[in-house]
Amino acid sequence: MTATAVTDARQNIRPGHTLQTGVDRIRVELLQYMRRSDALVFTFLFPVLLYVIFASAFSAVDPMLIVGDEQVTQPQYYLPAMLAAGVFLSGVQNLGIEIAVERNDGTLQRLAATPLPVLAYCIGKLGQLVITSIVQAALLLAVAVLAFGIELPTEPERWLTLAWVFFLALVCFAVLGVVIAQLPRSVSSAAAVVIPVALALQFISGIFLPFAILPEWLQTIANAFPLAWVGHGFRSALLPDIARFLEVGEAWSLPMVAIVLGAWAVAGSVVAAVTFRWIKRG
Repeated sequence: MTATAVTDARQNIRPGHTLQTGVDRIRVELLQYMRRSDALVFTFLFPVLLYVIFASAFSAVDPMLIVGDEQVTQPQYYLPAMLAAGVFLSGVQNLGIEIAVERNDGTLQRLAATPLPVLAYCIGKLGQLVITSIVQAALLLAVAVLAFGIELPTEPERWLTLAWVFFLALVCFAVLGVVIAQLPRSVSSAAAVVIPVALALQFISGIFLPFAILPEWLQTIANAFPLAWVGHGFRSALLPDIARFLEVGEAWSLPMVAIVLGAWAVAGSVVAAVTFRWIKRG
């Protein structure tokens, strides 16, 4: 099939068919994901393993905060942090490396020779990200409850906050993964380009260290990126309300979470749409 014929075929595809093709693509992406042992370990299980390590190491340490009869323990505090890390690693790191590798090893070039619409390809990637991230989050919460006795919130509004921050973070990190995938110029450089950026953002965004203890200039830099706000939103949903005293300004700023994540999602979508290519540039 020639390039012109493929282009014509894509233009003649009905919107409903694009959606159906995208749903079918989700199944393909899930099968490919499950066959990659590196993805399962370093993006799916890594946040769970980190949580077990941090919670075990600091479970005997004094609580981070005690106010009256309420307290915030170390295992409690690291739960939303690892939840944020999981969404971030699955979206930015895993998706970014995955698409970069597919572009540079010829996979996308082969897909370019088929009538598969770009939107259907993106639906497949996003669907795989949503499903694996939900399973990962459920596993992390289960480990926290069963292994460390963490009490999850009972108020419906907290679960609603957790849900909208979670799904807005998924969209935000998915489009950023597509954007960052344009940077590596070869298969071997994909991980070398993406992982250092992801690791640096986690350190300055309150994932491994409490955000409030970081220098003010690092907080300013981190607040320009979405990960710090995802962690803030998850803490507001999962931690006792007294945990706000551990935050910068000693208050929850959920409107800012929505604004920052929404702005990054919109900007990332525009950049991803403009820069995405089936075939890498020379």
